[in-house]
Amino acid sequence: MQVQSELLDNKVVVTMPDEITIYTVSELKDAISLLLHQGRELELNLAAVSEIDSAGLQLLLAAKKTALQQGTSLALVWHSHVVLELLELCQLSAFFGDPTLITHG
Repeated sequence: MQVQSELLDNKVVVTMPDEITIYTVSELKDAISLLLHQGRELELNLAAVSEIDSAGLQLLLAAKKTALQQGTSLALVWHSHVVLELLELCQLSAFFGDPTLITHG
């Protein structure tokens, strides 16, 4: 699985795939880990995510914890509806601390 990323200003923006599940998390973890170790600010664009399970949530939690430990910034942006629902269900919005846009639809 190829993870799309681009350098904008001094941050790396990663467009996450539509599925962040047990079937894709291993490859995503490898790609995100490499980007985290570059020391740049990292944004994970979650707009396309249509399916996320507990393994996907664990990936996001581990990435955020790693960024905090390294003193770098990791932000979740453009949360899809399913991501927002999961973060609310697990009461993790405050942990990530990212502004969320609530859309009607």
